[in-house]
Amino acid sequence: VSLDSLSAQQLSAVKKQLDEEVEHLSASYQQLAVAQAKFKECLRVVNTSGPSSFDDKKDILVPLTNSLYVKGKLSQPDRVIVDVGTGFFVEKDTKSAAEFYQGKVNDLATNIKELEAIVQNKTNSLRVVEEVLRQKVLAQGGGGAQGQAQAATA
Repeated sequence: VSLDSLSAQQLSAVKKQLDEEVEHLSASYQQLAVAQAKFKECLRVVNTSGPSSFDDKKDILVPLTNSLYVKGKLSQPDRVIVDVGTGFFVEKDTKSAAEFYQGKVNDLATNIKELEAIVQNKTNSLRVVEEVLRQKVLAQGGGGAQGQAQAATA
């Protein structure tokens, strides 16, 4: 459907729908970026906290809640528990855990890149609709030479 064939009211509805889509996609983009940052942090911790950095004789603090910790000792400093999603945890060696988190970071980077392209296309479509709507409003409201002069400067 050609945008020129739509009325100003129809163009306003299309603009509103595109605005909502861009807003939703932008929020999704932010959520993916936050998830990627969390996986990068997990990857950093696994890479910098290998078996050599943990001493099995040293006390550690184990979180029971966000604000409650108990003293503990590592029984296997080369093993970690990985949250694989939806409440499931898997025990892995630090190398496997690092590979898992690197895979997640890479997958999210691909998704973010694809979403960026979609957001850019929707934003460009939104600009085109806004421009056609602006021209229609000026043509309807401005009338003669004054409306044409305003459309030329817009």
